[in-house]
Amino acid sequence: MAKSILITSVEGHSGKSLIALGVIDALSRATARIGVFRPVTRSRDRDDVLEMLLSRTRIGLPAQDCIGVGYDELHADPDAALGRIVERFHAVEAQCDAVVILGSDYTDVAGPAELGVNARIAANLGAPVLLVLGGRDTAGHGERLGATAARTPVQLGQLARLGVAELAQERAVLSAIIVNRAEPGQADDIRAEVSAVLRERRDESAGEVPVWVVPEDPPLVAPSVRGVLQALGGRLARGDEELLDREVLDVVIAGMSMVNVLPRLIESAVVVIPADREEVLLATLLAQAAGTFPSIAAIVLNGPFALPEPIERLLDGLGPRVPIIATDHGTYDTTVRIMNAPGRLSVDAPHRVGRALALFEQHVDVPALIALLGVARSDVVTPLMFQYELFDRARTQRRTIVLPEGGDDRVLRAAGAVLSGGIADLVILGDETAVRARARELGVDLDAARVVSPTDPELVPRFAAEYARLRAHKGVTLAQAADTVTDVSYFGTLMVHLGLADGMVSGAAHTTAHTIRPAFEIIKTRPGVSVVSSVFLMALADRVLVYGDCAVIPDPTSEQLADIAISSAATAKAFGIDPRVAMLSYSTGDSGSGAEVEKVRAATALVRTRAPELPVEGPIQYDAAADAAVARAKLPGSSVAGRATVFVFPDLNTGNNTYKAVQRSAGAVAMGPVLQGLNKPINDLSRGALVEDIVNTIAITAIQAQGDRA
Repeated sequence: MAKSILITSVEGHSGKSLIALGVIDALSRATARIGVFRPVTRSRDRDDVLEMLLSRTRIGLPAQDCIGVGYDELHADPDAALGRIVERFHAVEAQCDAVVILGSDYTDVAGPAELGVNARIAANLGAPVLLVLGGRDTAGHGERLGATAARTPVQLGQLARLGVAELAQERAVLSAIIVNRAEPGQADDIRAEVSAVLRERRDESAGEVPVWVVPEDPPLVAPSVRGVLQALGGRLARGDEELLDREVLDVVIAGMSMVNVLPRLIESAVVVIPADREEVLLATLLAQAAGTFPSIAAIVLNGPFALPEPIERLLDGLGPRVPIIATDHGTYDTTVRIMNAPGRLSVDAPHRVGRALALFEQHVDVPALIALLGVARSDVVTPLMFQYELFDRARTQRRTIVLPEGGDDRVLRAAGAVLSGGIADLVILGDETAVRARARELGVDLDAARVVSPTDPELVPRFAAEYARLRAHKGVTLAQAADTVTDVSYFGTLMVHLGLADGMVSGAAHTTAHTIRPAFEIIKTRPGVSVVSSVFLMALADRVLVYGDCAVIPDPTSEQLADIAISSAATAKAFGIDPRVAMLSYSTGDSGSGAEVEKVRAATALVRTRAPELPVEGPIQYDAAADAAVARAKLPGSSVAGRATVFVFPDLNTGNNTYKAVQRSAGAVAMGPVLQGLNKPINDLSRGALVEDIVNTIAITAIQAQGDRA
C-alpha cells in the first residue's frame, strides 16, 4: 500500500499548492513512483493546479485519473461522492509508492464546513493530514497584488485551534502543521503559539506534531506581467515577451506631468499611462533605458486612443524591451483589474516554481518530512533523485563558481536558481550595471552574486602578469597578455587558477574550443594524467550511467583510452556511482579481431595494470555491457558484463552519437560534458543548453571543486 498524505487548510488562499509542490519535491528524493490525487475539484475537465503538480512527477498518470469528483457531485449526494473518491483514490494508490492528496479549494463553502469535508475524506482514505495555516488575512483587508495583511501569532494560534478541533471531530489524524505566508521574522513566536495549541489537545500516547513556518515571499504571490495582460484582456503592443514572467509588485498611476511621474517610479511596478499622454510614455521609457531610475515591470497604455504615427515611428527606432500593454479600459477599471490579477504557480513559469521549492526547503525540515511520511528510499535512481543528490552535495561545502557569460539570459536565470537554492556562490563576468539591470528585467535576484568586469583595472594587470609568466616559453609578452586576459574565457580561467573562484562554467554562448583552450594553457592536467577528456552523466529512468569520452578526443590511442577509463571511473565514484567499466568495441571478448578491437584490448590491459582494483571488461559490445541476459550468453562469469556503470567509447564519433541517441530515444537526461583530468574544474556547456542544464553543470562543477580542496 502506498504511503499518502492529505494537504488541507482551514480556508482558501493559504498557498496549499506551494506546500504540495514542496512535499512532492521532498518525496521525489526517496522514490520515483509518486502520485497526485484531487478528491474534489471545480471541474473534472481541467484542473490547473493538478496539472502543475503532476508535471513534477514521472509516473505519467493522466490528470483525469487523478480526480475524485466535482463540487456538483459532492453537493448532490455527499455519501455517494465519498464512495467514488475512495474508489478512484485506490486506483491511483495501486500504481504508486506515495500519493500526495490535495484538499479542495474553498470555492463556495464556509471554512470550517469545508475543512470538515476534507477531514472526512482523509479519514476514509486512511491518509494523515498536513494542515496548512495561512499567515495572511484572507478576508482581503488591504489586499494589493496578491499581498494581504499579516496575521499575528495569536491569531494563528486561534486558527490552529479551529483546524485541529475540526480534524479531531472527523477522526482524521494530524501529522504536521505548516504555517505558510507567515510574517518574516515571527517564525519563533508563531511556532510557539501553534505548538501550545497542539499541547492542549495532544494524546500523551501520540508523538509530537512538528510545526514548520514558511515566510511570505512577495514575488511568489504577486501576479506576473503575463497575468496582468490576461486580467486586462489587453494586447502586447511592444516589448520583449521574455519579460512577461516578471513579477508585478506595485502600480503607479501616471496621470500627471512627466516631471512628477519620474520621481514616483517604483521597482517592479506597472506604470499605467493614459494612451494620449505620449510625453509621459517617452519619459518613462527613457528612465527605463537610463538605468538611473527603478526598473519597472511593464507599461499599460489605457484608453481607446491610438498613438500618433510619429510616436509609433519613434518607438520603432527605440525598440523598447519593457512590455507595453494596450487596453481600452479607463484608468479606474484598469487599476482595479491589475490589483486583482492573481498570482499563481504555473508549469509555464519554471523560475517561480524553482523559487517556491527553494523557499520550502529553507524552512521545512525535508529529511524529517520524508521520515514522517514513512517512505522508504528506493534502489531506483531517477534523474530527479540524482539531481537532488547533486544539489545536496553541492550545498554541504559551498564553492564559488565563475560564469563568464553574463550577457546570456539563460545564464542569469540559472544563476538566480543556483543562488536561491544555496547550491554555490557565484561570480558573473560582465558590466555590472548591464548585468544587474537585465536580471531585474527578467525578475531574477542576483543580489548575492558578485559581478566583475573582465576589464577590471585591478585584476587585469595581475592576470596579465601571471599569463605572461605561464606562456613566456611561447614568447607571450606582457602587452599581449594584457590584451588576451580581457577575453571572458581567459579572465574566468585565471580567476580559478589564482584561487579567486573554485571552478568555471561556460559555453552557452561560446564554442567548446573557446571555453577549454585557456584551461589547457593555464590550468593544465593533473599529475599522472596524460590527457583531458570528458564524460556525460546519463540519468536514465532508473539509474545513472557514465559515458566517456563523448566530447573532446576524436580518436584516442590505447594509452589515452586507458587514461579516459581510469578518469571516468574516478568521476563516477565522485558522484556516488559504483564504477564498473566497460571498454566498448564492436566485438565481445575474443570473438573478433581488427585494429580497433586490438586498440580496446590493449587499453583494457593497461587499465588492469594501472588500476588493478577497478572492475573492467573489454573489448565488449554495448548490449553485453548493459543487459544481463545478453551478458550471460556472450560473457558469462564477468563481474562487469550486464551491470556496467561506466561506458568508455572507442572514439568520439561513436561516443557522441550514442549519447545523443540515448538522450533522444530513451528520454535520458544528459548532464555534461564534464571535463576530467584538469587540475581545477572547468566545464563546457552546449550552446543549446537549457537553464536546467546550466544549473546542473554548476552543481557538478561545485562538487568537483569540493574534491579538489579535500
